[in-house]
This record gives sequence, C-alpha cells and structure tokens, in this order.
Amino acid sequence: MGCRIEIRAGQAVLTARLNDSPTAKAIEGAIPIEGVVQTWGDEIYFPIPVDMPLDETAKEVVSKGDIGYWPTGKAFCIFFGPTPVSGPGEIRPASAVNIVGQVEEDVEILKEVRDGEVVRIEKKD
Repeated sequence: MGCRIEIRAGQAVLTARLNDSPTAKAIEGAIPIEGVVQTWGDEIYFPIPVDMPLDETAKEVVSKGDIGYWPTGKAFCIFFGPTPVSGPGEIRPASAVNIVGQVEEDVEILKEVRDGEVVRIEKKD
C-alpha cells in the first residue's frame, strides 16, 4: 500500500491510506495540497493540481470511505454516503472515479463539513 495521509476538512481530521496506483502516486507527489471543500450529497471534493486519466481502478459505484480522483474535475473526492445520483443502497459519483485510497476511520464526521471550508492533505508518518 501507498503512504498514509492526514485530511483536515473544517473541524474534521481523518487518516487515510493511498494505494499504489499511478494516480495515487501522482497525488502523493503533489502533497501538501490545500483546497476549498465542495459538497455533493454525502461526498466532499475539491480540485487538486493533478491531471490523470481514468485508469484500471476506475469505478462508477464506490464504497463508503473510498477516496477517488475525478478526472473530469481534476478533483480529490471522499465518499461517505449517497450522492444525488445514487440508487438505493449505493454510492454513485457523478461519473467514474479512479479509486486512490481508503479512509481508515469513521467517515461520518464529514457530514459536519460545509461548502467553502478549507481542506488540507498532508503526509502522515
């Protein structure tokens, strides 16, 4: 597995692990990253300075706690529940995302994060 990261969004602090995919390695190389949160249902996302195409990890339905990279918006995404396009019992991004990692803790705290709050990603030892 790839490196561990700390994600701070508003008052929420989470630890996650990136995988070994090329997209995850590109994200790791861009850390530290700071952005402004946007929410879409139970997803937070924000643009990052990484430009990668869809790869073999790409999914149209994801799992709670998945971290995705959305090539369409060049965005880092964290999924913690249904989005406006989800069907019953699923978590569906706006379009396919590369799966780049997984949050290691309960992602429910992200429900408290609001549009416009600052988010920061740093490497964690």
